[in-house]
Amino acid sequence: MEALYMLIPIAIGVMIVVVIAFIYTVRSGQYDDLEGPAYRILMDDDDPRIPHQSKDALKKASEPSVDNDKSA
Repeated sequence: MEALYMLIPIAIGVMIVVVIAFIYTVRSGQYDDLEGPAYRILMDDDDPRIPHQSKDALKKASEPSVDNDKSA
């Protein structure tokens, strides 16, 4: 029974620290973008294993293509 007198205030203190830490992470924006990092892994263009890609080739690959065909 005497252990409860010590454990209850410790549990309340730990709970307060966890709630403060959670509020801090929410306000700092750590949970804003949940899908972005997953897609960012797939779009890694600076892979050193890709042979002979110059900066110009990477620029052209990242620019949207413009279709000049007016046959339609």
